Order: sequence, then structure tokens, then C-alpha cells
Amino acid sequence: MFSRSVARLIIARPSPASAVRALATSASSPSAGAPSRFLAPAAKHNQLIQRAFSNSAALAHGGKGRPKKGEGITLHFKKSNGEIETVEANEGDDIVDVSWEWDLDIEAACEKSIACSTCHVILEDDIYDKLEEPSDDENDMLDLAFGLTDTSRLGCQVKVTKEMDGTTITLPSATRNLRVDGSKPTPH
Repeated sequence: MFSRSVARLIIARPSPASAVRALATSASSPSAGAPSRFLAPAAKHNQLIQRAFSNSAALAHGGKGRPKKGEGITLHFKKSNGEIETVEANEGDDIVDVSWEWDLDIEAACEKSIACSTCHVILEDDIYDKLEEPSDDENDMLDLAFGLTDTSRLGCQVKVTKEMDGTTITLPSATRNLRVDGSKPTPH
């Protein structure tokens, strides 16, 4: 059970603003006395809370967005119906990021974790030969890809380079996925 004097201290606790004022007063006037000594921890606590917030910019997931017109690497995507869509990409983006940025028909159901083959693309011979060998995980997923060719890769594993400028990337006519037919995930 609290005594009356302790209860008065709890009820009469100063607000953070008055605690800061009291601290400022005690710093400028040493004769202010003992009460400011008890308010200082509240002021310090208030300062810590104020410093906990940040003005840092939020980081976005995925690619870097579209490059300025004429400054990107030109890629031609050949769709299954034969139509070719030309887009510009940033160096370092992967093919899935580019497809999501330009709303192309690459699913990437596993969201680039090398757990499916829905981002399967077919590259030109010279571009395929310049890339690093696919990892074992990528090869395992490519074995499940529809329409596999000698130059097939997972789009999530192919980074855009300046050497790819002007290349054509062929999208297969279908994918194998456990999702419901017609359902497409939305990038976030």
C-alpha cells in the first residue's frame, strides 16, 4: 500500500515539457535547488524518445525502376504469340525485375527464390555463352521448365549487362506452376 506522500509524487509527476523547462532552468541557474535534480531523468528519457525517430528514406524492394528514356539497355522480349516488346533496363537488374517494371508476362511465382521455373526465358546463343554457368539449384528448376532449350535460364538469375543491349529474350508459350490457372502474383 502506498503512503500519501508517494501517491502525491506519482499524481504530481511533471509533463515532459515542464521537465525539460526545469532542466534548462537548473542548468542556467545553479541555485535553482534540489527539485530539478529529480526532473532531469524525465528530461533525458524524453530526449531519447525524440531521437528514436528517423528521416531516412525507405528502401524499395526489387529493381531500380525505369531508366531515363535513351539511357537504358535496350531489350526485346519476344512473346509466345510472336509479338516483340522493346523496353529499356538498368544495368544490374535481373530479367524478372525488368519484366515486373514493364508489366511483361513473366510470372516468377516464387518471387525470385529459385524455387520454381515460372520465370524461364530463352536467351540468344551469344548472350547465353557470356553468362556464368547456372547453379545446381537453377538447373534443378530448369528441369521442370516447359519448353526447355539449350539456352534456357531462369530470368531471376540473369543480370542485365551492357553486352545485352539489343538482345532478344524469348518467353516460352507456357509455364508449369502449382498455382491456379490464370492466377498471377502481383509484385510488391
